[in-house]
This record gives sequence, structure tokens and C-alpha cells, in this order.
Amino acid sequence: MNKSKTKNGVNPIWKFFSSVKLTIVILILLAIVCIIGTVVPQNEGAREFAKGLSPQTISIFTSLNLFDMYHALWFRIMIACMTLNLIVCSIDRFPATWKKFKLRPDPGRNRPFEDNPENQSFTTKGSLANAATHVGDLLHSRFKNTREKEEKGARYFYAEKGRFSHFGVYIVHLSVLLILSGALIGSFFGFEAYVNIVEGNQTDQVMLRKSMQPMNLDFTVRCDKFSVDFYDTGAPKEYRSVIGFIVDGKEVKKSNLLVNHPAEFMGVAFYQASYGTVPGKAVNLKISLEGSDKKPYSVIAEMGKEISLPEGKGSFQVADVRADIMRLGPAALISIKPKTGNLQDFWIFKNYEMAIKKMPAPMINSPKFNPSSFKPYTFSLQGIETKYYTGLQVNRDPGVNIVWAGCFFMIAGLFATFFMSHQRIWVRIERSARGTRISIAGTANKNPVGLEREIEKLLGHMKDIS
Repeated sequence: MNKSKTKNGVNPIWKFFSSVKLTIVILILLAIVCIIGTVVPQNEGAREFAKGLSPQTISIFTSLNLFDMYHALWFRIMIACMTLNLIVCSIDRFPATWKKFKLRPDPGRNRPFEDNPENQSFTTKGSLANAATHVGDLLHSRFKNTREKEEKGARYFYAEKGRFSHFGVYIVHLSVLLILSGALIGSFFGFEAYVNIVEGNQTDQVMLRKSMQPMNLDFTVRCDKFSVDFYDTGAPKEYRSVIGFIVDGKEVKKSNLLVNHPAEFMGVAFYQASYGTVPGKAVNLKISLEGSDKKPYSVIAEMGKEISLPEGKGSFQVADVRADIMRLGPAALISIKPKTGNLQDFWIFKNYEMAIKKMPAPMINSPKFNPSSFKPYTFSLQGIETKYYTGLQVNRDPGVNIVWAGCFFMIAGLFATFFMSHQRIWVRIERSARGTRISIAGTANKNPVGLEREIEKLLGHMKDIS
């Protein structure tokens, strides 16, 4: 793990990427980028935002990929530099840390007791052997690693705990690398898409948000049922979808989708995002006969199905249904097949009186928009069957498990870094003119207050057993 060197010393590239200043610069740049990414809407949200910008500004934003910056090449290069910086810094400093970890001080050292405070020593009337036995038992009960030594009539003990806290910062580095790697894997190999599925229908395609191109799935998604509950104000209270996943013609899984309660299948996550309505195949019609005293006929007509006209003068069918045509409202295309003569088609509107006010004169005078085009019948559209569709957000992120692993290591590393310390304790037991003298000394790589408390506890226990 030695640094890469040239004839003149440390490799300048290695020196550059092992610099803490580089880390600070990259973190500042990433913070700025994240702020920009928060202020500037990304992906489809950018469309509304771009309406308030000038063409020159939109051109600059587009060239810099600021509307999709987290997938931009420059952002990935920044992440790659951050990754390389972390790796080089870790390798550069790891040998010194490993040396501290492997170090096993001699228990018989007197240097730790130099300049030792008076309150960390006391004298007992018990024998040295008895004191050594009790001190050894106490240290074994509180520390995992203990050693002892006898030298020049004195007994020395060494104990330590928290050696692995030296690696806390490297665990944090590893967690960051895992999170960055997971994010890059998701960026390169994942996708974000959406799909609208009418209740009762199915599809094996989704629409990619970035390219707005269809993409085939390895399975089929079917919307078995959609339901929505409303508040008294008319606002949606809750909406849910029951979807089935089909592979090779067989249903493999069925899931209930709610907002914030996604379903996952074959690595692809489905989120309940929106809903809407589309015209169905059935329309409610009324047919009246000119000059007849009979009540208008009510007919439920299914699109494409041929129905006999009243009085037997031919048949008709609904050829097309639109929820809104030319901003004139719901409409249906009626196709008449008389007993004699040619087929005749015309549009009828649900709100005919309102629609005719918006029509230009050529449309008003055209038989294509006259509900009484086929005499003596007059058609009126009472309503159109509507069906709900469920709007699903579809994501695949193969790096998400790696990101979660990184989060776990991040917590472990931060705990080791801030809440653990490498405490080393030396105890010396020697004979003195007044009896047996016991002294305690200690060092810690951090948290000196915790070390003082540990020494106070040890002193209390030793005085109790003496």
C-alpha cells in the first residue's frame, strides 16, 4: 500500500487525489449542484419551469444538461473524482492506522506512569499477590484484551478495548463508495418510466421519461380493478389499483397499489402516481322521429355493434367515441346503413346547443355535424360510458440494494467514529514502605472524558476490593 512514486518523489497525480483540499472542493461543488438541482426542476417537471425562461437561457440550460443534471456526464465525472479521491486518501493513510491497530505495547512499561496525577494512585495494606489477583480479575471482566507481566518484584497489567474504532473513518469511506457506486449503477442500468392502464386492460410496454420512447418489459402488467374515494369537496381521498403480473400467459403475482405503497416484480417497482378516465365502448343515445308523437327511443349502443333503426329503415352503429373533440365536448360518430343508398356518417355532441355556438359556419352547415342528417331521425348523445385508468410510475434501480448497504455501513462507521474510542489502560502494583501501591494510567485516541470516567470506575472497584 505504498504511495506511487516517481524518480523525484511522490507521484503528482497520487498527491493530487490524496489531497484533503480536493475533498473539500468536491464536497462544496456537490453541495452547489444539489442546490441547483433542487431549484431547477428535473426531467418532466422542467417543462413548466422552462416556459418562463428565454430561448437563450433554455439553450444554455439544455447544453449544460441542467434539466437532467444527475444523469449528465459532468456530474458523473464529479462523482468519479469523489470516488477516486476517497480511495486514494484511504490507501494513503491506511498503513499508519494499521500500524496503530497492530501495536501491542509492553505491559512492563513505566513511561505511562510518568507525570501521572496523584489521584490515580493509592496504597492498600493487602499483599501484592492478593492485589494482583483482584486487579487481574477486574481487568478481565471489563476488557477483552489483557496482558500482565512481573518485573523487579512489581506486577504490571495492560488492558485495552475499542481497537477497531481506528477503522471507523474507513467504514464511512466504504459506505460513501457503496452509495456512490449504487447511484452510478442505477444511473447507467436503471430507468424511469410511466404507463397508463385502463381498468381491465394489460400491457407489456412502458414509456421512458427521458427519451419518451416505449420500452418492452419482460412481463405483462394488468389492471384488474381501480377504485377511488372522494371527500365531500370532490377532492380524491384515496385511490388504489389491483394489478396482476403475468409471465408466459400465467398470472404470477397480484398486488394492491396505494400512494406510497409500491409493488415490485422482477426488479421493477410500480408506484401509484395518478388516475383518469377514458371513454368506454358504450354510449347512451336518444333517437326521435320527426313528425311522430311517439316518445324518443332510448338506446344503449356499444361501439362497433350494429343496431336496427326504429321503424325498420336500416341500421346504425357507433363508429367512434371521443371524450372531447375540437374542444366541443364529448362526441360520438354515428354510421347509418340505410336499406337503400350509401352509408352516411355524422357526429353528435352531448352538449349540442353549446357546441353549435362554438362551431364555425362551415361546420354548422355541414351534414357531418348535423344530428338530423338522416331523415326522419334525430340523434342526441345523452352520455358516454367512462372507464378509469391507473397511472403508474415505473422504476428499476439495480443499485438500490448497494445504496442500502452503504447506509448501513454509514451508520456503523459513524457510530465507531464518534461513540467508540481506543482506550489503553496500564496498572502497576508495587511494594512501598506503607504497603502495596496501585497506580493506573491510560491513553485514548479520542474522548478523553470517557477515559477519565473509565479510570475513576477502575479506581473505585480496586479500592473496594483492597
